[in-house]
Amino acid sequence: MAVKQLEEASGRQGADVRLISEIIGKVHLKTKELGLDPNDTTGKELYHALINRIEKDEKHLVEQIGGHPGDSSEKLMPLMKKAWEEVDVPKTAWVLKQSVAKEMLRSLPPQNIMAALGYKSIDSMLKRENLYEVYGALRFAESPDWLNKFNRLYKTLKPSDFENRKIEIVVMPMDRWGDIAAHFIHKKKHNITHLKEMGVILMLPITGHLRGITIFSLPLLFHYLNEIRLYSAFFKLQQVKPDFGKIVVNTLIADPGEAAVMAGTKIHWRVIQRYLGRLENEVHPQLFEPHVQPEDLHWRKAEELLAKVDPDLAFWLDLDFVAVMHGKRPIALNMLDVAANYVNQTEYTDRIHYHFTDSLWNEIFVRYMGEANLEEQVLKQLNNNMIAPEKLKI
Repeated sequence: MAVKQLEEASGRQGADVRLISEIIGKVHLKTKELGLDPNDTTGKELYHALINRIEKDEKHLVEQIGGHPGDSSEKLMPLMKKAWEEVDVPKTAWVLKQSVAKEMLRSLPPQNIMAALGYKSIDSMLKRENLYEVYGALRFAESPDWLNKFNRLYKTLKPSDFENRKIEIVVMPMDRWGDIAAHFIHKKKHNITHLKEMGVILMLPITGHLRGITIFSLPLLFHYLNEIRLYSAFFKLQQVKPDFGKIVVNTLIADPGEAAVMAGTKIHWRVIQRYLGRLENEVHPQLFEPHVQPEDLHWRKAEELLAKVDPDLAFWLDLDFVAVMHGKRPIALNMLDVAANYVNQTEYTDRIHYHFTDSLWNEIFVRYMGEANLEEQVLKQLNNNMIAPEKLKI
């Protein structure tokens, strides 16, 4: 239904058909690269060929960052962090000042974390502990009631409470946070998370050798770099609003994805930034300045950044929205989905594809937004929303 509305609003028929044709072509090409016959390959054969490819790429990537196959997770995580830091892309964001973050904790001390670390004084804990580690542990250690109270503090935030700062990766030590983070890791089936408002990516502590951790975690580090920067740009865009604090807390908790409406469908800021990030020489500075600059809209796919670390991983470029149906379930060629299936040793019948699904919808909206009339309508809504809350009717 959404595609039909986009076609009617843009006046352009068949964009979805062209996209499907492109996807089929990519599947055909990559199937041949995997050494299979595109016209005589079963779903299981393709799935296991992708798993074998990701296993091969994992070994090469580990060696590329200075590790060895079979290395423990504790040894590989600092190497991943170093590789991430050496990739030359923008890594700054507009995030909460450390002084403001500390005052929020002073106004509502996290009792569970203080008890777990052996502190009776919040000032003593803030003096001795890494602030980013403490913030990262809040969602693991504190009760839902405490978190609800703490989230209300975000409503009082002002633009002056934010600053431009370099995004950081923090490797959380096992002896401090292992027990606290264990449930989250088990639930999410990975150990990477991030704090949008703090500009921090956290590598939670895990022990021993975990197959595929590098090929799955390193692209996630780049993915969260993009996530932090896109929310940074969104918050910059919203700083002229009188209810700025409410927008921040609502975005952090619910992430409603209502930056604009296109063909009757709500459009997330992620889609808009992804579209603008493709425009190398035209980023509509007249709309976003002075708060949002062209470099804030810089956006690169995780696998593109990963290929800068290991050029052999170029196989996975531009496959984030590519899959092929077998039975009632797609086989995703999205690298994160394949890596997740490999890490979790997922059976063919239970294969995951949620990264592909999100990327496909984003790609559809991005392509239709490229139509001049839809682009103009979306950008006008952003312009209006910076002054008043009304939306254009489309």
